[in-house]
Amino acid sequence: MPNNVDATLEELAQAVGGELKRRGWRLTAAESCTGGWIAKLVTDVPGSSEWFGYGYVTYSNEAKQALLGVQAETLAVQGAVSDSVVREMALGALRNSGADISVAVSGVAGPGGGSEHKPVGTVWFAWAWGGQEVVARRLFEGDRKAVRQQAAECALRGILQALSGEGPAMNADLL
Repeated sequence: MPNNVDATLEELAQAVGGELKRRGWRLTAAESCTGGWIAKLVTDVPGSSEWFGYGYVTYSNEAKQALLGVQAETLAVQGAVSDSVVREMALGALRNSGADISVAVSGVAGPGGGSEHKPVGTVWFAWAWGGQEVVARRLFEGDRKAVRQQAAECALRGILQALSGEGPAMNADLL
């Protein structure tokens, strides 16, 4: 029997799929710290091939550049965990996949790799669709698995908000 977190993620993925199918839109995901978790969640939904065609797991900087067109200068100046990089990831995934909406995620899941300016749990998101771009930063708590789960959930919620016309939340949850 799935736990509450699994059930929530499953429900979100189904809701995303239902709304994408209703609109006739296709989704793409560009993932770093989530390592394909978003793509896994949406492809667990039966019939997802109607609305999901591409997922990019671009864990390394080289992959971000080669598959999504993230600029080497952006990575060098801002670092992989930054607003600029997730924006470039989201736009590159959208451009390369021909999808209607994209989500990009890059963060520090831990247990190591954090810094004073980017502590463990820092995750940047970008959603892009119809000429719109929204970038958000969240700080999650917990171990590596918990940070990645929360990031996947936030990404799916942002897609739903974008599809509802609200746009992903830019609220007190942000740093």
